[in-house]
Amino acid sequence: MPRRLGLAGLLAGCLVTVAASAQTDYPSLINRADSLYAAKNYPLSAQTYVQAFRANGWKGSGDEHYNASCSWALAGNPDSAFHHLQKIASLMTNLDHLTTDKDLVSLHADKRWAILVEQVRRNKEKAEVNLNKPLARELDSIYDEDQKYRLQIEGVEKQYGRESKEMQELWKVIMHKDSLNLRRVTQILDQYGWVGRDVVGGKGNMTLFLVVQHADQRTQEKYLPVMREAVKAGRADARNLALLEDRVALAQGKKQIYGSQIHYDNATGRYFVAPIEDEPNVNKRRAEVGLEPLENYVRRWGIRYTLPKH
Repeated sequence: MPRRLGLAGLLAGCLVTVAASAQTDYPSLINRADSLYAAKNYPLSAQTYVQAFRANGWKGSGDEHYNASCSWALAGNPDSAFHHLQKIASLMTNLDHLTTDKDLVSLHADKRWAILVEQVRRNKEKAEVNLNKPLARELDSIYDEDQKYRLQIEGVEKQYGRESKEMQELWKVIMHKDSLNLRRVTQILDQYGWVGRDVVGGKGNMTLFLVVQHADQRTQEKYLPVMREAVKAGRADARNLALLEDRVALAQGKKQIYGSQIHYDNATGRYFVAPIEDEPNVNKRRAEVGLEPLENYVRRWGIRYTLPKH
């Protein structure tokens, strides 16, 4: 689902923060729209986003308008797709994500697409005017190395099996690349601190998180407080911090907080959600940091999840 991945840096900020006094059906409508998208019922997903915005006084976050545009595009309604994209056009900076998002391919032949892309290009140039460009380029390259081989995991597993020799060889390559990436990223963190998008761009900023997230426990524990401070200062994403918090908690023998960590049961051949602290309230905590409801998140692993009652 391209719209759900790599959104960090797509928007310079939220178009409208959802008011605390918004009608109670607004979050449930957004969740339903997300679920319908996951089920590939794009027309009804798009219509449900509209219902959600109407319930909230026609207000919504930048990500929600972007997601609505994806559903409208996949439903074959370019006018409505462009309507939502144009609402957030002045905030969009991640040109790479926009132009490679498969959900929006149907819009590319429309004359409005070129105008939108040009505006995002200008936004990107303006946002990057004060970048440390050599450092940003280096981190972008590390990001590509971090993701290049991980993107092969699903295909290799399907073709050869989870415990195959081919999978073992792929993981050896990944671990070797991770060790090289970690060496450089820790040097950067120790020299510059947890630098924000204004210094290294959205992709470079994401790289810092990914490399630490894929590191050993001691490294994660060392930089977790650094990332916490970076989130407070607006230099890191609270959603990413939630994932690191969960990984460290589990490594320390505790329960995770946000339900982000999915484990695999070799005996059953199925994925499951690792134990969660105060599980009935997990979606409240997820919403506070901008994460989707756990029920929607775990569908990617084929998990059917029901939030337990108090």
